[in-house]
Amino acid sequence: MTDASYLPRSDGLRLAYHYRTGRGPTIVFLPGYMSDMQGGKAVALDAWAATANRAMLRLDYSGCGVSDGRFEDGTLAIWRDDVLFLIDSLIEGPFILVGSSMGGWLALLVALARPGRLAGLVGIAAAPDFTDWGFTQEQKLQLLREGRIEAPSDYDDQPYVTTKAFWQSGEANRLLHASIAVDCPVRLLHGQRDAVVPWHNALTLAQQLRSADVQTLLIKDGDHRLSRDQDIARLIDAVATLPESI
Repeated sequence: MTDASYLPRSDGLRLAYHYRTGRGPTIVFLPGYMSDMQGGKAVALDAWAATANRAMLRLDYSGCGVSDGRFEDGTLAIWRDDVLFLIDSLIEGPFILVGSSMGGWLALLVALARPGRLAGLVGIAAAPDFTDWGFTQEQKLQLLREGRIEAPSDYDDQPYVTTKAFWQSGEANRLLHASIAVDCPVRLLHGQRDAVVPWHNALTLAQQLRSADVQTLLIKDGDHRLSRDQDIARLIDAVATLPESI
C-alpha cells in the first residue's frame, strides 16, 4: 500500500487520504467510529475500483488512522467538515458516498450539504442517530456528569471512548425524526445478526429518505462488520450497479 497523502486544514492539522482518478463519479469511503481507511471493506472496494478504473477517495478523519489530531477531540460535525473539505479540495464533479456504521450517518450529513454533486449513496450497517438509541439513560447521564465514557471494544484493544462533545454533536445532527432530503439512488446493506446497530434501523432509514430509489438488502447471517468475502461481493455489486450520472 502506498503512503498516504496529506492535506492541511485551515488550522494546519493534516488530513490523510488516498485518492485515485478514474472514470465515473468518485467513490468516497467513510469509515466507522474508531475505524480508518485501512479497514477491510475500504481496501477491498479500492482494489475493485482500481481494476475497474473507477475514481476513488479513502480518508481518515482528524484524530483517526494516520491523520493528525487526537481522536477524543473529534465530533460528528468536525468529521463531517473534514469529509467536505477533502471532497471540495480533491474531487471535481459528482461522487458516490459509501459509509460504514457511523460513516453511514456522516454520508447522510455530507449528502445534505452537497446535494447537487451526489450521484449515489451506499450504507453498510448505517448508524444515524446512534447517540440517541445507542446509549442507555445512565450512560447519557454519565456523559453529562463526567464528560466521557469508556466501554470494551469488540474490534480493538483500545477501549471504545465517547466524549460529551461527540455525543452533543450527534444529538444536534439527528436525522431520523423527519424526512431526509436525499434524492439520489440509495442502497442499504445490513446484517440481521448485527449486535451493534439493530437491522430494523435500515428499514426506518429507508422510509425516511425522500429518494424514490432506495433498496434495502438484509443479510440474514450477516454481522455488524459485513466484511466476509460474500459481504464484500455484495458491497461491490451495490456500488458497481449504481447509475453513474446524476
